[in-house]
Amino acid sequence: MAITIELTGEHLTLENVWNVASAVDRHGQIAVRVAVAASAWPRIRESRRTVEALVQEGKPVYGVNTGFGRLADITIPESETVTLQRNLIRSHACAVGEPLSTETVRALMLLRANALVKGYSGVREETLTLLIDCLNAGVHPRIPSQGSLGASGDLAPLAHLALVLMGEGKAEYRGERLTGADALSRAGLRPLCLQAKEGLALINGTQAMTAIGALAWMRANYLIALADGIGAMTFEALHGVQDAFSRELHALRPHVGQEQAATSLREWLEGSRLITSQGEIRVQDAYSLRCMPQVHGASRQAVDYVKQVLTVEQNAATDNPLVFSDTGKVVSGGHFHGQPVALAMDFLKLAIAEMADISERRTERLVNPNLSGLSAFLARSPGLSSGLMILQYIAASLVSENKVLAHPASVDSIPSSAGQEDHVSMGTTAARQVTAIVQNTARVLAIESMAAAEAIDLQDAADRMAPRTASLYRMIREYAPTVLEDRSLSEEIEMLAEAFLELREPLLTEVGVR
Repeated sequence: MAITIELTGEHLTLENVWNVASAVDRHGQIAVRVAVAASAWPRIRESRRTVEALVQEGKPVYGVNTGFGRLADITIPESETVTLQRNLIRSHACAVGEPLSTETVRALMLLRANALVKGYSGVREETLTLLIDCLNAGVHPRIPSQGSLGASGDLAPLAHLALVLMGEGKAEYRGERLTGADALSRAGLRPLCLQAKEGLALINGTQAMTAIGALAWMRANYLIALADGIGAMTFEALHGVQDAFSRELHALRPHVGQEQAATSLREWLEGSRLITSQGEIRVQDAYSLRCMPQVHGASRQAVDYVKQVLTVEQNAATDNPLVFSDTGKVVSGGHFHGQPVALAMDFLKLAIAEMADISERRTERLVNPNLSGLSAFLARSPGLSSGLMILQYIAASLVSENKVLAHPASVDSIPSSAGQEDHVSMGTTAARQVTAIVQNTARVLAIESMAAAEAIDLQDAADRMAPRTASLYRMIREYAPTVLEDRSLSEEIEMLAEAFLELREPLLTEVGVR
C-alpha cells in the first residue's frame, strides 16, 4: 500500500524528497504518493484571485502582462496573455545534454509542487493538481540536464516540465518514451492551457539545482558515514594505533563533526583484536589513519551546513514575481537566484572530494608493501600476479578527476538577457558536479573496502575484527569475493559502488546514517 506525503509548502524534508524520488519500481508502480494539504488550498485560491484581478485592471505586472527578462518593459494586452505564457514555455524549453534521471525528475516535480503550494505563485488549482497527478501516475517529463544559469532560476529545465503539462514535449510513462500528449493520455490525464502568470510560475525557481542537490546530499551523507566503517576496516588491517581516537583527546578540539567522527570510529572498532595501543607496534600512524576524525569530521560539518540550506530552499517560494494576496501586491524580487544553493553545492563538492582523497591514500597504504608489511599489492603470488595494483591506479584517477570537478562553479557568473540578468549562480552546474563527485567517491570507497577486506584475508584475521567491521566485511564479500588469482574487478567495483549509492539494505542499517 502506497504511503502519502502531504505538501504544506513548509515541512518537506530531504528524506521526503528521497522517498518520493526513489518510489518507482521496475514495473512503474509508485510506492509513495503526494497530496496537497487541505489547509493549503485557501491560500492557493486567494493567490489566483489576486492575479486575475490584476489582469482585469490592466496594470503592467511583470510576467503577468509584460514580456520577460530584458523585454519586461513591453506590455502585453489581456487578449494575448495566454499566448504569452505558451510562447514563454516553448521558447525556454531548449535545454540540451543527457536527460536527468527519473528520480531527479521526480524530485524536481515534487519541489516545484511544494513551492506552488505555499500560495505565492498565483497558479490555478487545476495547474497544481495536474503536476501532482503526473507525479503520482508516473508521467515523467524528459528534461535535458544542461542549460541552466541558476538565475532566473532553472528556466530551461523547468520549461521542459511545463511543456508536458501543456501536452507537448517528451515524457516517460511506465518505462516507455512518448510524446507529452500520449503520456498524459495513457495516464488518463488532460493537458492544460496555461493562463496569466502560470508559465512563469512553473519555470522561475531553483528546483532543478535543489532536486539534484538533495539527492546528491542523501548519498553524500551516507557515504561519509560509510567511510568511517571502511576506514575502520583499513585501520584494523594495518593494526592502527587506537589512542588517536580517544575521547579525551578530541574533547580538546571540540569541533562537532570531529567529535562525531571520532565517536563513530570508536564504535566501529569496539571489540577489535587487531588494533593496537601507542608504542605496541608503532608510536603513531600516518595521517590518513590517524587524522580520520579530523578529515571525516570536517566533511560531516560541511554536509550538515548543506542540509540546512537545502531544507530552507525546498520549502521556499522561489519564483518571481510573488503574489501577496493579503495586500494585493505583486512584488518582483530575486528569490529565483540560486546563489545560496550554488555556494552550498560547491562546499559539498569539496567535502566529498576530500573523502575520496583520504580514502585513496588509505588504499595506497594497503597495497604498498613498504607501508603495509603485507605482500606487494596484496597479491597471493607477487610478480606472477598483480593483485590489486591497478585498483589504486583507478582510485587515483577518480580522485584526480574530482579535483577538476571541485573547482567552484559559483564564481563563474556570466551575464545574460542583454545585461538585465548580469549575475548568475551556476548552481545547477555545481549540483551536477556534486553528483559526479559523489559517484566517483563511491567507487573510491568501494576500492578501499575491497583492499581492506583483501588485507584482512591475507592475515587470516576476519575472526579478530570488531563485530561491526566484521559485519561490513561480510557484506563487502557478497559483492567482491577474495582474490585468489588475478581477475577483472571492474564489475565488482561498480556493483559495490552502486550498492553504496542506492543506500541499499542491509548496508544502510549497519552504517546507521544520521
